[in-house]
Amino acid sequence: MSQPPPQGAIAEFTEVDGLIAAVRAARAAGWSRLDAHAPHPVPEAAEALGARAAPVAWIAVAAGIFGAATAYGTEWYLSVHDYPLNVGGRPMDAWPVFLPAAYIVGVLWAAAAALLGMLRLNRLPRLHHPVFQARGFHRASQDRYFLHLSAEDPLFEPEAALEFLRGLAPLRVSVVRAA
Repeated sequence: MSQPPPQGAIAEFTEVDGLIAAVRAARAAGWSRLDAHAPHPVPEAAEALGARAAPVAWIAVAAGIFGAATAYGTEWYLSVHDYPLNVGGRPMDAWPVFLPAAYIVGVLWAAAAALLGMLRLNRLPRLHHPVFQARGFHRASQDRYFLHLSAEDPLFEPEAALEFLRGLAPLRVSVVRAA
């Protein structure tokens, strides 16, 4: 039985400074498809990776405004045109009456859009990734730092990637294969 093709190469570091230096070196060497894994946020690594803020807030604002406008419009249409009901002599289009429900629906739509937008932008749910099979990777949530070079990168050649990672003085280097 043959081995599955490599999905990338991974290097394990014991210190955060080693990871940051490795990410910067990989970027300087021209790697574009790489990722860093750490047990805590590492802003310097994120900056070196070129991470930028996700547009989740804008997605939530747009959905909230759309949801509130839809709720308000629906209430107005139903109260004024479809089923007018004169209560206490108030005008049919008494806008203050429609605001509380429109606000609540807007908040609901914003929250749902923020959740769905975050999941979509993070490509979740992803229950398995080949990097999870890398030797020692379970320590990425405890006390180790990992740099993963993806096989999708145009520079990726298995032996060259391993040699490049070895030059960064990691604790361990290995090939990532699909399980």
